[in-house]
Amino acid sequence: MPRLTTELLLEMYQAMLDFLGPSGWWPAQSPFEMAVGAILTQNTNWQNVEKAIANLRDHDLLEPRRLDAVAPEELERLIQPSGFYRQKARNLQAFLDFLREADAYDLAVLAGWETGILRNRLLAVRGIGPETADSILLYALGRPVFVVDAYTARICQRHGLLPEDAGYDELQALFAGRLPENAALYNEYHALLVRVGKGWCRKKAPECHSCPLREFSPSRA
Repeated sequence: MPRLTTELLLEMYQAMLDFLGPSGWWPAQSPFEMAVGAILTQNTNWQNVEKAIANLRDHDLLEPRRLDAVAPEELERLIQPSGFYRQKARNLQAFLDFLREADAYDLAVLAGWETGILRNRLLAVRGIGPETADSILLYALGRPVFVVDAYTARICQRHGLLPEDAGYDELQALFAGRLPENAALYNEYHALLVRVGKGWCRKKAPECHSCPLREFSPSRA
């Protein structure tokens, strides 16, 4: 297992950035839309989420008060392309309940909350786990919180950075504990890992020979 250092992680970041270019994430027109997308993207791909988001936009519902007024059956119909639509409709409603009770639907008010407290409050909302909470914190609210997902885990494991049984907190600490605390860096790093995971470090039939991170493969050490 290579010695984990800030230098190593930054070299991996630069290799991906040089190869792929900037990612421009997250694709959303407002912080609220981004938060909705983070909830809808659970257990599906972004193409399906885009269809659901488009439905909400077409009905002018990407605003908390208007979305909160929609009947549950109608919300389920609109977000059906994202899959698990009944469950996700309940999760969205729970998030809207949180916003209404916490700040009268205004995400800007959350800017005054300490990050750790806000993360714990988000984790207490039905259907919001660590990855979704951290995505909302990083992409919607600009907090320096590193997001971990299945692509991050797979790349770290295949490059010998952490054992296969490493959990979310351990993976997050690998990056947050060694990288500068910078939301823009965390944003781009996570986006690049996702792009590498989708394009090369796939679960089946990975293309290691052409991967942007091939120079960091343990087999080349």
